[in-house]
Amino acid sequence: MQAKSRAAIFVYEPWAEAMRGHASARRYRTPSPLRLPWLTLLVFGLACGGAQAAIPIHGYRIVHAYPHDPNAYTEGLFYRDGYLYESTGKVGASTVRKVALETGEVVQRHDVPAPYFGEGIVDWKHRLIQLTWRDQIGFVYDLASFKLQRTFAYPGEGWALTRSDKHLYMSDGSAVLRVLDPDTLATTGSLMVMADGVPVTNLNELEWVHGEIYANIWLSNRIARIDPATGQVTGWIDLSGLLDISKLPDPANDVLNGIAWDAEHDRLFVTGKCWPTLFEIKLLHDDSRAGHGK
Repeated sequence: MQAKSRAAIFVYEPWAEAMRGHASARRYRTPSPLRLPWLTLLVFGLACGGAQAAIPIHGYRIVHAYPHDPNAYTEGLFYRDGYLYESTGKVGASTVRKVALETGEVVQRHDVPAPYFGEGIVDWKHRLIQLTWRDQIGFVYDLASFKLQRTFAYPGEGWALTRSDKHLYMSDGSAVLRVLDPDTLATTGSLMVMADGVPVTNLNELEWVHGEIYANIWLSNRIARIDPATGQVTGWIDLSGLLDISKLPDPANDVLNGIAWDAEHDRLFVTGKCWPTLFEIKLLHDDSRAGHGK
Protein backbone atom coordinates (compact mmCIF):
# COMPACT_ATOMS: atom_id res chain seq x y z
CA MET A 1 0.00 0.00 0.00
CA GLN A 2 1.07 3.55 -0.27
CA ALA A 3 1.83 5.84 2.50
CA LYS A 4 -0.41 7.50 4.96
CA SER A 5 0.34 10.39 7.21
CA ARG A 6 2.22 9.14 10.23
CA ALA A 7 0.40 11.49 12.56
CA ALA A 8 -2.74 9.44 12.72
CA ILE A 9 -2.10 6.35 14.68
CA PHE A 10 -1.62 4.48 17.83
CA VAL A 11 0.62 6.05 20.32
CA TYR A 12 3.30 3.93 21.74
CA GLU A 13 7.08 4.42 21.58
CA PRO A 14 7.34 4.81 17.80
CA TRP A 15 5.28 7.94 17.78
CA ALA A 16 7.87 10.33 19.15
CA GLU A 17 9.55 10.07 15.78
CA ALA A 18 6.35 9.68 13.83
CA MET A 19 4.79 12.88 15.10
CA ARG A 20 7.67 14.95 13.76
CA GLY A 21 5.71 15.04 10.56
CA HIS A 22 6.61 12.67 7.79
CA ALA A 23 3.80 12.92 5.31
CA SER A 24 4.61 9.35 4.82
CA ALA A 25 3.44 6.55 2.82
CA ARG A 26 2.61 3.10 3.33
CA ARG A 27 -0.07 3.55 0.76
CA TYR A 28 0.42 7.24 0.46
CA ARG A 29 -2.90 7.93 2.01
CA THR A 30 -4.03 10.47 4.55
CA PRO A 31 -6.01 9.06 7.48
CA SER A 32 -9.44 10.35 8.23
CA PRO A 33 -9.53 13.15 10.81
CA LEU A 34 -12.50 11.35 12.34
CA ARG A 35 -10.07 8.83 13.77
CA LEU A 36 -7.98 11.39 15.62
CA PRO A 37 -10.22 11.62 18.71
CA TRP A 38 -9.48 7.97 19.37
CA LEU A 39 -5.82 8.90 19.50
CA THR A 40 -6.53 11.39 22.28
CA LEU A 41 -8.68 8.91 24.15
CA LEU A 42 -6.07 6.20 23.85
CA VAL A 43 -3.28 8.42 25.14
CA PHE A 44 -5.49 9.45 28.05
CA GLY A 45 -6.42 5.85 28.76
CA LEU A 46 -2.83 4.70 28.72
CA ALA A 47 -1.78 7.48 31.06
CA CYS A 48 -4.68 7.21 33.50
CA GLY A 49 -6.12 3.74 33.08
CA GLY A 50 -5.53 2.34 36.51
CA ALA A 51 -9.02 0.97 36.95
CA GLN A 52 -8.48 -1.98 34.61
CA ALA A 53 -5.79 -4.59 34.60
CA ALA A 54 -3.07 -3.54 32.20
CA ILE A 55 -2.91 -5.40 28.90
CA PRO A 56 0.28 -7.51 28.98
CA ILE A 57 3.19 -6.37 26.85
CA HIS A 58 5.38 -9.21 25.63
CA GLY A 59 8.98 -8.96 24.58
CA TYR A 60 10.76 -11.29 22.21
CA ARG A 61 13.98 -13.09 21.49
CA ILE A 62 15.34 -13.78 18.03
CA VAL A 63 15.63 -17.48 17.23
CA HIS A 64 16.90 -17.16 13.67
CA ALA A 65 17.35 -14.54 10.96
CA TYR A 66 16.65 -15.40 7.33
CA PRO A 67 17.33 -13.38 4.17
CA HIS A 68 14.43 -11.38 2.78
CA ASP A 69 14.18 -9.53 -0.52
CA PRO A 70 14.91 -5.85 0.29
CA ASN A 71 12.78 -4.83 -2.68
CA ALA A 72 9.71 -6.68 -1.42
CA TYR A 73 7.19 -4.14 -0.13
CA THR A 74 5.49 -6.72 2.05
CA GLU A 75 1.71 -6.54 2.31
CA GLY A 76 0.78 -10.16 3.02
CA LEU A 77 2.58 -13.20 4.40
CA PHE A 78 1.80 -16.78 5.41
CA TYR A 79 3.61 -20.09 5.77
CA ARG A 80 2.49 -23.36 4.21
CA ASP A 81 4.16 -26.70 3.51
CA GLY A 82 7.70 -25.46 4.07
CA TYR A 83 7.43 -22.24 2.07
CA LEU A 84 6.54 -18.64 2.70
CA TYR A 85 3.89 -17.05 0.51
CA GLU A 86 4.21 -13.29 0.24
CA SER A 87 2.37 -10.48 -1.51
CA THR A 88 3.99 -7.16 -2.28
CA GLY A 89 2.50 -3.76 -3.02
CA LYS A 90 2.97 -0.61 -5.10
CA VAL A 91 1.40 -0.09 -8.49
CA GLY A 92 3.45 -1.75 -11.20
CA ALA A 93 5.51 -3.71 -8.66
CA SER A 94 2.82 -5.78 -6.94
CA THR A 95 3.45 -9.52 -6.84
CA VAL A 96 2.45 -12.82 -5.30
CA ARG A 97 5.44 -15.01 -4.44
CA LYS A 98 6.39 -18.42 -3.14
CA VAL A 99 9.63 -18.05 -1.21
CA ALA A 100 12.17 -20.54 0.13
CA LEU A 101 12.49 -19.78 3.83
CA GLU A 102 16.16 -20.66 4.30
CA THR A 103 17.51 -18.72 1.34
CA GLY A 104 14.86 -16.09 0.61
CA GLU A 105 14.85 -17.24 -3.02
CA VAL A 106 11.67 -16.52 -4.93
CA VAL A 107 10.81 -19.89 -6.45
CA GLN A 108 7.49 -18.85 -8.02
CA ARG A 109 6.06 -15.45 -8.84
CA HIS A 110 2.97 -13.82 -10.29
CA ASP A 111 3.06 -10.16 -11.28
CA VAL A 112 -0.12 -8.25 -10.49
CA PRO A 113 -0.83 -5.92 -13.41
CA ALA A 114 -1.19 -2.17 -13.08
CA PRO A 115 -3.21 -0.30 -11.99
CA TYR A 116 -3.72 -2.69 -9.08
CA PHE A 117 -1.94 -2.20 -5.77
CA GLY A 118 -1.52 -5.67 -4.27
CA GLU A 119 -2.48 -6.24 -0.66
CA GLY A 120 -2.92 -9.11 1.78
CA ILE A 121 -3.16 -12.81 0.94
CA VAL A 122 -4.44 -15.99 2.54
CA ASP A 123 -4.74 -19.63 1.55
CA TRP A 124 -7.98 -21.59 1.60
CA LYS A 125 -7.92 -25.22 0.50
CA HIS A 126 -6.19 -25.16 -2.90
CA ARG A 127 -6.68 -21.47 -3.52
CA LEU A 128 -4.77 -18.30 -2.78
CA ILE A 129 -6.85 -15.17 -2.22
CA GLN A 130 -5.47 -11.65 -2.63
CA LEU A 131 -6.85 -8.19 -1.89
CA THR A 132 -6.09 -4.92 -3.61
CA TRP A 133 -5.90 -1.60 -1.84
CA ARG A 134 -8.47 0.81 -3.31
CA ASP A 135 -9.78 -1.00 -6.37
CA GLN A 136 -12.44 -2.92 -4.43
CA ILE A 137 -11.49 -6.09 -6.23
CA GLY A 138 -9.79 -9.26 -5.09
CA PHE A 139 -8.18 -12.12 -6.97
CA VAL A 140 -8.53 -15.87 -6.46
CA TYR A 141 -5.62 -17.95 -7.76
CA ASP A 142 -4.84 -21.63 -7.93
CA LEU A 143 -2.36 -22.09 -5.09
CA ALA A 144 -0.10 -24.44 -7.02
CA SER A 145 0.15 -22.55 -10.31
CA PHE A 146 -0.83 -18.95 -9.33
CA LYS A 147 -3.22 -19.07 -12.30
CA LEU A 148 -6.05 -16.58 -11.88
CA GLN A 149 -9.37 -18.39 -11.36
CA ARG A 150 -11.75 -15.54 -10.67
CA THR A 151 -12.19 -12.13 -9.12
CA PHE A 152 -14.50 -10.91 -6.37
CA ALA A 153 -15.71 -7.52 -5.18
CA TYR A 154 -15.86 -5.84 -1.78
CA PRO A 155 -16.57 -2.28 -0.61
CA GLY A 156 -13.87 0.02 0.75
CA GLU A 157 -10.16 -0.64 1.08
CA GLY A 158 -8.44 -3.99 1.36
CA TRP A 159 -5.42 -4.37 3.65
CA ALA A 160 -4.89 -7.91 4.91
CA LEU A 161 -6.33 -11.40 5.31
CA THR A 162 -5.98 -14.38 7.62
CA ARG A 163 -8.14 -17.39 8.43
CA SER A 164 -9.26 -19.88 11.01
CA ASP A 165 -10.51 -23.29 9.93
CA LYS A 166 -13.98 -21.79 9.42
CA HIS A 167 -13.69 -18.11 8.51
CA LEU A 168 -11.54 -15.55 6.74
CA TYR A 169 -10.75 -12.27 8.52
CA MET A 170 -10.05 -9.09 6.56
CA SER A 171 -8.61 -5.76 7.70
CA ASP A 172 -9.23 -2.45 5.96
CA GLY A 173 -7.24 -0.02 8.14
CA SER A 174 -10.10 0.63 10.53
CA ALA A 175 -10.78 -0.92 13.94
CA VAL A 176 -13.20 -3.41 12.37
CA LEU A 177 -12.20 -6.81 11.03
CA ARG A 178 -14.60 -8.22 8.46
CA VAL A 179 -15.54 -11.89 8.68
CA LEU A 180 -15.83 -13.57 5.27
CA ASP A 181 -17.20 -16.87 4.08
CA PRO A 182 -14.07 -18.61 2.76
CA ASP A 183 -15.87 -20.19 -0.19
CA THR A 184 -18.11 -17.38 -1.41
CA LEU A 185 -15.97 -14.52 0.02
CA ALA A 186 -19.15 -12.75 1.07
CA THR A 187 -19.02 -10.73 4.28
CA THR A 188 -20.87 -12.62 7.02
CA GLY A 189 -19.99 -10.56 10.09
CA SER A 190 -17.60 -8.12 11.70
CA LEU A 191 -15.41 -7.79 14.77
CA MET A 192 -14.68 -4.48 16.49
CA VAL A 193 -11.16 -4.58 17.94
CA MET A 194 -10.87 -2.82 21.30
CA ALA A 195 -8.11 -2.19 23.84
CA ASP A 196 -9.10 -0.83 27.25
CA GLY A 197 -12.42 0.28 25.81
CA VAL A 198 -10.92 2.16 22.85
CA PRO A 199 -11.12 1.02 19.20
CA VAL A 200 -7.76 0.02 17.75
CA THR A 201 -7.39 1.46 14.26
CA ASN A 202 -4.75 0.83 11.59
CA LEU A 203 -5.01 -2.93 11.85
CA ASN A 204 -2.71 -4.17 9.14
CA GLU A 205 -1.19 -7.56 8.26
CA LEU A 206 -2.92 -10.45 10.02
CA GLU A 207 -2.07 -13.99 11.12
CA TRP A 208 -3.97 -16.72 12.95
CA VAL A 209 -1.78 -17.99 15.81
CA HIS A 210 -2.92 -20.46 18.49
CA GLY A 211 -6.54 -19.47 18.08
CA GLU A 212 -5.86 -15.73 18.21
CA ILE A 213 -5.57 -13.09 15.51
CA TYR A 214 -2.22 -11.32 15.45
CA ALA A 215 -2.34 -7.91 13.79
CA ASN A 216 0.43 -5.49 12.90
CA ILE A 217 -0.51 -1.96 13.92
CA TRP A 218 0.55 0.08 10.92
CA LEU A 219 3.51 2.42 11.52
CA SER A 220 4.21 0.96 14.94
CA ASN A 221 6.54 -1.66 16.41
CA ARG A 222 3.60 -3.49 17.92
CA ILE A 223 1.49 -6.52 17.15
CA ALA A 224 -1.91 -6.86 18.78
CA ARG A 225 -3.09 -10.24 20.02
CA ILE A 226 -6.85 -10.28 19.43
CA ASP A 227 -9.49 -12.63 20.83
CA PRO A 228 -11.59 -13.53 17.76
CA ALA A 229 -14.63 -14.22 19.94
CA THR A 230 -14.75 -10.76 21.53
CA GLY A 231 -12.42 -8.48 19.56
CA GLN A 232 -10.57 -7.60 22.75
CA VAL A 233 -6.80 -7.10 22.64
CA THR A 234 -5.40 -9.65 25.08
CA GLY A 235 -1.76 -8.69 24.70
CA TRP A 236 0.75 -6.53 22.86
CA ILE A 237 3.95 -7.83 21.29
CA ASP A 238 6.54 -5.07 21.34
CA LEU A 239 9.13 -5.58 18.60
CA SER A 240 11.12 -2.43 19.26
CA GLY A 241 14.76 -2.91 18.36
CA LEU A 242 14.15 -5.78 15.98
CA LEU A 243 15.58 -3.85 13.02
CA ASP A 244 16.98 -0.33 12.75
CA ILE A 245 14.73 1.02 10.02
CA SER A 246 16.55 4.35 10.05
CA LYS A 247 19.20 2.61 7.94
CA LEU A 248 16.70 1.57 5.26
CA PRO A 249 16.26 3.64 2.08
CA ASP A 250 12.78 4.89 3.06
CA PRO A 251 12.40 4.60 6.84
CA ALA A 252 9.12 6.52 6.84
CA ASN A 253 7.48 3.70 4.89
CA ASP A 254 9.69 0.64 5.33
CA VAL A 255 7.96 -0.37 8.55
CA LEU A 256 7.19 -3.58 10.38
CA ASN A 257 4.61 -5.56 8.43
CA GLY A 258 4.27 -9.28 7.89
CA ILE A 259 3.48 -12.15 10.26
CA ALA A 260 3.57 -15.86 9.43
CA TRP A 261 3.09 -18.89 11.66
CA ASP A 262 4.32 -22.43 11.11
CA ALA A 263 1.65 -24.26 13.12
CA GLU A 264 3.29 -27.68 12.84
CA HIS A 265 6.56 -26.55 14.42
CA ASP A 266 5.17 -23.58 16.37
CA ARG A 267 7.44 -21.05 14.67
CA LEU A 268 6.53 -17.38 14.42
CA PHE A 269 8.04 -15.25 11.65
CA VAL A 270 7.96 -11.47 11.25
CA THR A 271 9.38 -9.01 8.75
CA GLY A 272 8.74 -5.57 7.27
CA LYS A 273 8.38 -3.65 4.05
CA CYS A 274 11.66 -3.79 2.12
CA TRP A 275 13.44 -5.33 5.09
CA PRO A 276 16.55 -7.35 4.25
CA THR A 277 15.73 -9.87 6.99
CA LEU A 278 12.87 -12.08 8.09
CA PHE A 279 13.04 -13.09 11.75
CA GLU A 280 11.88 -16.16 13.61
CA ILE A 281 11.06 -15.01 17.13
CA LYS A 282 9.89 -16.43 20.44
CA LEU A 283 7.69 -14.39 22.70
CA LEU A 284 8.68 -13.63 26.27
CA HIS A 285 5.66 -14.32 28.42
CA ASP A 286 6.78 -12.57 31.59
CA ASP A 287 4.98 -9.37 30.51
CA SER A 288 8.35 -7.70 30.38
CA ARG A 289 10.06 -5.93 27.53
CA ALA A 290 13.44 -7.02 28.80
CA GLY A 291 15.23 -9.27 26.38
CA HIS A 292 14.61 -7.33 23.19
CA GLY A 293 17.20 -7.68 20.52
CA LYS A 294 19.59 -10.35 19.46
